[in-house]
Amino acid sequence: MAFHAAVERLLRETSEKAILPRYQALKAGEVEDKGGNDPVTIADREAEDLLTEGLSKLADLPVVGEEAAHADPSVQDALAGDCWIVDPLDGTRNFATGQPPFGILLAMASGGEAHTGWIYDCLSGRLCLAHRGKGAFVDGEKIAARPTGETPPVAAISLIFVEQDKREAMKRHVAPHYSLVDIPYCAAEQYPRLALGTNDVSYFERTLAWDHAAGALWLNEAGGKVARPDGSPYRVDEWQRQGMIGAASPALWDQLARRLEELD
Repeated sequence: MAFHAAVERLLRETSEKAILPRYQALKAGEVEDKGGNDPVTIADREAEDLLTEGLSKLADLPVVGEEAAHADPSVQDALAGDCWIVDPLDGTRNFATGQPPFGILLAMASGGEAHTGWIYDCLSGRLCLAHRGKGAFVDGEKIAARPTGETPPVAAISLIFVEQDKREAMKRHVAPHYSLVDIPYCAAEQYPRLALGTNDVSYFERTLAWDHAAGALWLNEAGGKVARPDGSPYRVDEWQRQGMIGAASPALWDQLARRLEELD
């Protein structure tokens, strides 16, 4: 309990010191493009510095942070062992334009698999927590994933990194079976939406560890399902693989997986 309390305190302090003071207050030169319409702000970098320092004191493990990995891709070699995984400001695109949602994603992994994950919403203070085999929690209360109950099911499908041919095929043969809603451009918001009755299914093409380690673990622990389209589990050390489905229930996951298989 003391360990989790210390992590939660670090998340809140990082948000209060590095992120919220810059929300809707970024100055000229404090936003850059890393390439491919992938922005980074001074808040991302300062938050990662604070988290890296604080996490190293809590558990002396390598820290695989998004910004550190951008500067030196070899940082991701640590994903095969014991490590921290940090997205210091998930939803940077939103944050940079002064819009929600955005948050902090944090996970601990061992042997390529996440075993503990935190999803912190900076604006609301909502904290999602999961530990492998012990369930999923929101602000300390254990939760179970629930579908929306809508017909057709509600889908948030990210096509940002999908190749053009596949994108058009998904629009023609997958999208008509769902009620499509906008993606939040923020995994720290998308995963809670899948468990808390807002969305039923999501598709992700890019599966970088800092974007998905915490959320995939949390949704699986809540009783939803996150896995590769072929059914294999998500591993943080296989971040170069493409494609992943998240769903509020295994049945909803199966439906989308079958439709994607038909595309092939």
